[in-house]
Amino acid sequence: MKTPEILFLCTGNSCRSILAEVTFNALAGPGLHATSAGSHPAGYVHPRSISLLGREGFRTDGLHSKSWEDLKETPDIVITVCADAAGETCPAYLGPAIRTHWGVEDPAKVTGTEAQIEAAFDTAYHILRHRIEALLQLPVAELLEKDPAKLRQELERIGTMVLQTNGLVSIPVT
Repeated sequence: MKTPEILFLCTGNSCRSILAEVTFNALAGPGLHATSAGSHPAGYVHPRSISLLGREGFRTDGLHSKSWEDLKETPDIVITVCADAAGETCPAYLGPAIRTHWGVEDPAKVTGTEAQIEAAFDTAYHILRHRIEALLQLPVAELLEKDPAKLRQELERIGTMVLQTNGLVSIPVT
């Protein structure tokens, strides 16, 4: 079976998609791989993202903001992580991939005290991490090959998961 290529996509590729890429690759086994990119890359990785990933024990060397035009592999799965509910425009990847949306508010746009900004980064990270952990419970390669419709359904379900005080729960979409 082919190693599935997963793309975490956002507009700037400086924060949420970077957090998802690093977290996914750190938690996934050798049978899965993720990258991240942006439709209009910011040209830098947000320093708070690097700091947070370092605190979590993940490697951050070599991270950079990338354009989707520079992808070396064609993704099998594209997960947009922008928060369209906040009025952000999510890029639409135009390749032959399974697409899903896991909207997360952009912590880089939060203003306030240092504690409020740090809390926004922590929240975005924990939402992404829990969704990634749920994704890693799936037989992704097998579903991609044998039942892509079921994989899309599961990815969409995971994208509805929200962080509550008692953990991440799935909220039915009405």
